[in-house]
Amino acid sequence: MLQKRRLSSYAPVIKATTDAFYSIETDKLPSDVRNRTLEAVDSCGRKVTVGDVAGKAGIKVDEAQKALQAVAADSDGYLDVSDEGDVLYVFPEDYRSKLTAKSIRIRYEPLVEKTKSVADRVVRFAFGAALIVSIVLVFAAIVVILVSKSDEDDDKKSKSKSSSSNLFFLDSSPNSFRWLDAHVPQVESNGMDFTEAVFSFVFGDGDPNQNFEEKRWKLIGQYIASIGGVTTAEELAPYLDVKTKAQKNDEGYILPVLIRFDGQPEVDEEGNILYQFPSLQRTASPDRRGKGHRDGIDKVVPNEKFLRENYWNFSNTTMYQKVMVVGLAILNNLGVFILGGLLRDKEVTKIGFIKFVSYTYPLLQIYAVSYFVIPFFRGIFILKINADIKKRNQAREQHALGLELPDVSLRRKLQNARDLAKKNFVGNDKVVYSTKGDLVDQSLEADEWDQKLSRGRKSKVKKISKIAKRKSIGNKNVIYSFGQDIDVKESGKKLLEMTEEFEKTD
Repeated sequence: MLQKRRLSSYAPVIKATTDAFYSIETDKLPSDVRNRTLEAVDSCGRKVTVGDVAGKAGIKVDEAQKALQAVAADSDGYLDVSDEGDVLYVFPEDYRSKLTAKSIRIRYEPLVEKTKSVADRVVRFAFGAALIVSIVLVFAAIVVILVSKSDEDDDKKSKSKSSSSNLFFLDSSPNSFRWLDAHVPQVESNGMDFTEAVFSFVFGDGDPNQNFEEKRWKLIGQYIASIGGVTTAEELAPYLDVKTKAQKNDEGYILPVLIRFDGQPEVDEEGNILYQFPSLQRTASPDRRGKGHRDGIDKVVPNEKFLRENYWNFSNTTMYQKVMVVGLAILNNLGVFILGGLLRDKEVTKIGFIKFVSYTYPLLQIYAVSYFVIPFFRGIFILKINADIKKRNQAREQHALGLELPDVSLRRKLQNARDLAKKNFVGNDKVVYSTKGDLVDQSLEADEWDQKLSRGRKSKVKKISKIAKRKSIGNKNVIYSFGQDIDVKESGKKLLEMTEEFEKTD
């Protein structure tokens, strides 16, 4: 009991903030980092290390640490500390519900995203509907001008007006769009209505590689973690943009990976440079301990040996929709051209309706021309960008093929990396302290403490102090403690004193 009291006197009490007006730590995180962190936590079973989240989500190690600390503080999570100083973040089953209950931002983000989606569809509909409105407006003006110039008798004028009404078979009502959509063959349906097809033809459907960087870093992080945290530059080249052989030999392209995942270069006995990522070597998931030559890549994305960029499409519309859009665009341009000639007569512009059309005519011209000018220049841009994508894909594929049939030197280098690789699985049997409850109330007897602590003694305590310094925030030598700051130097001193007292009792 004496030893247990001594331990409790030195152990810091880590508890969540109870102030009713405290700010939600999770709300301070970027939405992308927070969402990727939560996904990684769920996929790992709600018990993770910083390396688990960094590798799984493809985010920086320091970002993963801050995100885990914030989520744990706001969801009543707790920390488990192993006998080697590794920290596990453990979250309750309802931790997402607790975050949602506390955070207004998390509650309303789905509504904001839905609003953006609706606004996007409204813009697409408005642009496509404007084509129908333009055609109706232009040809109505043409008919009115022609009728006003006619010297025919009233019967002929009446017939003319009657026949002119047939020009309004394309009106701006929703029925017109249903009529157009009804004639699209069902076998070619792509989920777009006519108005969306108009927008897609002119402006395209966006970047097909919008989440490319996220995918890149997820692949790299998961691959490094799956092979034991030690890799070579050649293994990462299929995921990076290494264009020339000189760049590949320089290995400077590895620097962003080292910065993101807290890696460090190591030199083996043969003088080869290997890259070790200690944070990705510690895991709370037993199924992530595998290692072997290129075996890890199949655990990341099956049948994908390199990072492939998607080519840009001119439009995702069907052939029938393209024909419809081009046909109506030509009809609109023809009408605008004829209307321009008729508006040169100043007498016709005195008519009320024609006067309005004359004011809007420049906009009608711009709208009509944009249907061909924008797609023309966009097509040139797509040709160029797809040529660049093809070169990058071919380069990454060549790097991947080089790993499939490595030469003798590369094979030995890869084998040395596998020999140095290791996975430190932090299981419940290694946990010596948890913030879930007070140390005195935990079911850890003094002899169990002595047995586990004797494995490392002072060296392990120093390692804990070093890790604590790494967890410092800003320029202060404190670690994040969910409401309480802990002085690192003072804690390290007390930990050393605690170890000395244990040694005296032996």
